[in-house]
Amino acid sequence: MELRSLSAAEPFTTKDGSTIRELHHTPVQSLAEATLGPGQATQRHYHARSEEIYLLTDGGGRLEIDGEAREVASGDAALIPAGAWHELVAGPEGARLLCMCAPPYSHDDTFFA
Repeated sequence: MELRSLSAAEPFTTKDGSTIRELHHTPVQSLAEATLGPGQATQRHYHARSEEIYLLTDGGGRLEIDGEAREVASGDAALIPAGAWHELVAGPEGARLLCMCAPPYSHDDTFFA
């Protein structure tokens, strides 16, 4: 069994500007917790290969995926297909979310306009 604790995961900043703590990274998938402070946003980007699922665990904000924007809150899960432009702008309480990527997250698979 491979068990990892969130409290032991070292935070780092991704290419889009969010701070994440990666829990698992295998050849097939990755799981990380991302945090954004109040009003902070990820830079609008896409992943050519990776499909993502965002599961908001605290706070919320406005999530845009390929031109469609919606308010999101704790408990919401959003599917972000590979190749879809996306951006999350945290609300006044900030946002904390789990990011699941398949194949796993890679700086080399993150593209900007």
